[in-house]
Amino acid sequence: MARSRNRTYSRYTQHALNLLGSLLRASRIERKVSTQALAERAGISRDLLYRIEKGDPRCEIGVVFELAAILGVSLFEPDVGALQKHGREIEDRLTLLPKTVHAPRDEVKDDF
Repeated sequence: MARSRNRTYSRYTQHALNLLGSLLRASRIERKVSTQALAERAGISRDLLYRIEKGDPRCEIGVVFELAAILGVSLFEPDVGALQKHGREIEDRLTLLPKTVHAPRDEVKDDF
């Protein structure tokens, strides 16, 4: 059986997760969607939905993004076309960068 590993997260990450969870919860309540209805629509359990709304960092990012899409919470670009354009720009930028990054080698000091 795999042992669970305790991972620590920066304060920035914790605050960002709490903010995202609060945004999702506020949107759900404003749209008058129950936790049960949203969980069923997303294909997840209510427990997972509660954990996401509380900012639990161990939740799958794909599920969080799907909830945001269902609730209309814009994470990057409000328009799908703009999101695709931004994605293409990043892909173009990535083609100019090296494929891998290696740790810098220590310089050999041969002066005795």
